Amino acid sequence: MAWGVRLMESGAKRISMCGSLLCLALMGGVPVWGQSAVGQPAATRGQADLDARIRVLTDSLEQTRTELSESREEIRELRGMLEQVMQKMGTAPTTANELKVQNGAPAPFVTPGTSGAPNIQETPPISTDDWQVLNARVEEQAQDKVESSLKYRVKLSGMVLLNAFDVTGQVDNLDVPTVALEHQSGYPSGAVGASFRQSIIGITGVGPQILGADTVGDVQMDFFGGLPSGYAANTSGLVRLRVARLRLNWTHTSVFGGIDTPLFAPNTPTSYMAVGIPTFAAAGDLWTWSPTIGVQQRIDAGGSQFRIDAGLIDPPTYARESLAVRIPSPQESSRQPTYAVRFSENAANERVPFSFGVSGIYSPLRFQGDTTVDGWGVTADWRFPVLPHTEVSGEFFTGKGIDAFGGVPAPVPPSGDYSYYTVAVPALEGLTVMGGWTQLKLRVNSRNEFNWGLGTGGRNSSYFRDVQLLDATALGNLSPRNEMLFVNYILRPRSDLLLSPEFRRLRTYPSSGAPAIADQVGLAAAFLF
Repeated sequence: MAWGVRLMESGAKRISMCGSLLCLALMGGVPVWGQSAVGQPAATRGQADLDARIRVLTDSLEQTRTELSESREEIRELRGMLEQVMQKMGTAPTTANELKVQNGAPAPFVTPGTSGAPNIQETPPISTDDWQVLNARVEEQAQDKVESSLKYRVKLSGMVLLNAFDVTGQVDNLDVPTVALEHQSGYPSGAVGASFRQSIIGITGVGPQILGADTVGDVQMDFFGGLPSGYAANTSGLVRLRVARLRLNWTHTSVFGGIDTPLFAPNTPTSYMAVGIPTFAAAGDLWTWSPTIGVQQRIDAGGSQFRIDAGLIDPPTYARESLAVRIPSPQESSRQPTYAVRFSENAANERVPFSFGVSGIYSPLRFQGDTTVDGWGVTADWRFPVLPHTEVSGEFFTGKGIDAFGGVPAPVPPSGDYSYYTVAVPALEGLTVMGGWTQLKLRVNSRNEFNWGLGTGGRNSSYFRDVQLLDATALGNLSPRNEMLFVNYILRPRSDLLLSPEFRRLRTYPSSGAPAIADQVGLAAAFLF
């Protein structure tokens, strides 16, 4: 903002200089006219000389008028830019107020008519720490940046995330529990731990225009790709590719491709304790990042924008696979992709948290012995405000053969080869699944936020018991239904720091008997860059 003030002062000096030049020109013109009037012999030469001087002065005045107009326009633009910056900071200063910087921090606004005395009642709502961060980032503009081989703009970002937690009960994954397990006699009923495995590194690149479209690409990686062997193996994760996206954006059309969130499930619960895997991964959230190719069409309609998304998806299998060899999933064995289309209404202003969409899915599967399942799904997603500073988001789904996208407890057969389970797995994929989740968000201000969420997902219990008997090895420990709730508080003391305590409870139902229950209490601390 200091650069904006300096530019406005420069513009004002230009206006003052132009005014001075105008006065000198007028003052210089008086004696010229006088001399012509006194010594004029009533000849044509004198009249021609006077006309020439008048033309020179007229041209000078016209040039001065043009420069004055340009200076006023520059100052008007700078004022608008400063007002936008101040609005983003939470303060809308009047055009008469002047922003000054003292000792690297914002000074109070000066109100006209107070002889330079500061008006203490109106100060920017920004802390000294945030102001220092802002100044540091502005100073970075003069430093060397990350460059691509083609000299296009590249941005490096990420999050160093510490998760510390205490778990009561037994769960499938200590870092990010998704289901509760039945207590085994002789095993401890709980654990305490910490991890940095959910830290993220991201790279975003902006490329040239192609056929009139802006090109943008980004890659995100974390360390949640498994555990190595050796010392510190239980806390040191392997690098994993989360998403890798390329997008071509025209005014009302976009073409996209890469590994991404399913286009029919755009919302994600807010939690910094569950970043490597979303909070409701096995309790109502269709989330699995998958290779996708698609197109989006946007239609403006007053205060709303309608969107149509259509794409081809290759969902990964959730069975264990060999670390050296990739085998085809039932989806890939069908030699067809998953087809998906989504219709949604959104607020025209992206800052307004409003969207509602419905989607359709068709996912053909083929197993050994030419056993086929015509998978399908219907989903709905929403995000809208209900009270000031409050919004509700979530999704609902039903269908069959879409287990690979998540949302329900997933079987993990000992062998990664799906074709080995010629009876049990095709029968499981033929069961109807249903689930969903919803979240209530309360933003007290830019630094304080509360989130409450509840999710559930599962299969019909009676039909599931029949299928479970087909293969106890593959499906014996699988649960038909899973529920989860969480509550967290997010504190942002600075724009680059974050603290978030969280509590979550998992309730996982077996095919018969009492449900297994587990709790996790955790604290997330993140540094964002």
